[in-house]
Amino acid sequence: MAPSVTHVTGTVAGGVEVRFTQDGIAVCRFRLAETPTQWDTTVQKWRDLDPIPYICTAWRDLASNAAESLVDGVNVLVKGRITGVKDDSIYLSVDDLGISLRRRIAYTETSLPSPIAARPVTAHPASQPATASPATGRPGSPPAWWEEKRASTWT
Repeated sequence: MAPSVTHVTGTVAGGVEVRFTQDGIAVCRFRLAETPTQWDTTVQKWRDLDPIPYICTAWRDLASNAAESLVDGVNVLVKGRITGVKDDSIYLSVDDLGISLRRRIAYTETSLPSPIAARPVTAHPASQPATASPATGRPGSPPAWWEEKRASTWT
């Protein structure tokens, strides 16, 4: 029988442990707690049920990325295969992993501003009139109004 694929949303409980095999392959393990909710008709409110503990294992690049990205208390979405149930925990072999955006903003390497954007701005010497700009008229150069606007109001 093939392992069952499941999707789990939960909170990372504790730190992420990463190790390497003798062949240099990264493997990480972390605990996850999913807290299901149920509508209570008597009080007309949602109530939390007992948390379901998971022990998740990821391999290779996913393991390295998880070790760098996950910390205790982060909500995540996990797609994985159930590999066993032992000691009241469900063991998952993680195929894919993402940070939940329900309660936080996540930044990626490409969505962060470049280090150049954080560099202090220095004042340029008085610029020449736009007509004297050697870049004007070349393909790919900014239009004359751009240079005029930049010289008059930008620092």
